[in-house]
Amino acid sequence: MTSTPSTSVEDIDNLDDLYAVFDGLSVEGGWHRRTPALWAEPRRNFLPYVWRYAELKTALEVAGRLVDHQMADRRNLTLTNPVEGNLYATVRTLVAAYQLIKPGEVALAHHHTPAALRIILNGRGTYTVVDGDRVEMRPGDVLLTPSWAWHEHSASGPDDCYWVDILDVPLVHLLEPMFFEKYPDGVQAQPRDVETSPIAFRWEDSLTRLAQQTQAPDHGMAEREIELGGPAMPTVALHVQELGAGFTSARQRTTANSIFTVVEGSGQTVVDGETLTWERGDIVAVPAWRPYQHVVSESARLVRSSDEPVLGALGLLRTETL
Repeated sequence: MTSTPSTSVEDIDNLDDLYAVFDGLSVEGGWHRRTPALWAEPRRNFLPYVWRYAELKTALEVAGRLVDHQMADRRNLTLTNPVEGNLYATVRTLVAAYQLIKPGEVALAHHHTPAALRIILNGRGTYTVVDGDRVEMRPGDVLLTPSWAWHEHSASGPDDCYWVDILDVPLVHLLEPMFFEKYPDGVQAQPRDVETSPIAFRWEDSLTRLAQQTQAPDHGMAEREIELGGPAMPTVALHVQELGAGFTSARQRTTANSIFTVVEGSGQTVVDGETLTWERGDIVAVPAWRPYQHVVSESARLVRSSDEPVLGALGLLRTETL
């Protein structure tokens, strides 16, 4: 702690000595801030970035040989935004990862305050159990793990299973209500097999709903769009977007942070002047208030995960078409 001058406060006759007193009291004069507390618009902190599934799937395959479930209960690769100083998050409030589970493996049950979701890329015969409900995970499906729900995963089929995890862990880090606990018995006893569940959005159902859309969304970012849930979870909104070959979207910026998972197709997303090329399985990070636009090569379907519900609840959601 900085010591205060020997002169009594009432006798101070210059600002340097007054500021020394402030330092000793852990206060700061609003007219003399070291860094500004307010600025004209959101700062550009996190970077636009694309992670390529083809590259990282190979890395996970190697990890599958070298890292067993005794070493790591969840064999995943966290997609860490390359902005200087960041150690974890993909965008400010969300983190994404690629995960692999191999035939015969069980990822033991636990629960935590962060909410999670999974977008399945490859493999069949894999299941998640969420609060006692056992649901098969199929390519294209989106499955939810709400906050504090017990959940585990297992693979009983012949295939390696790959999926994308998206969690609001960075948001929980910022707000600090982090709790985590392992299931006492490792796995949940006598799970109930269910085909339909509020936590499971089947890909075939999403395709049916998309086909039923008769007009493009007003924002111009897709030709067809549906929302999964309303929103899917209190902190994460999920939208499936359909973009035809040759489609160029509107150019938009929003205070929401977005992570796009490419379920089908190929194209580019131009974010703040930087072109990010993508194809099936890739992950694209679009941080808040970065202008972005999609340019589609091969007909595409994207899952957009965003923190819109958080911004909306706080009255901080702002979106502009440029």
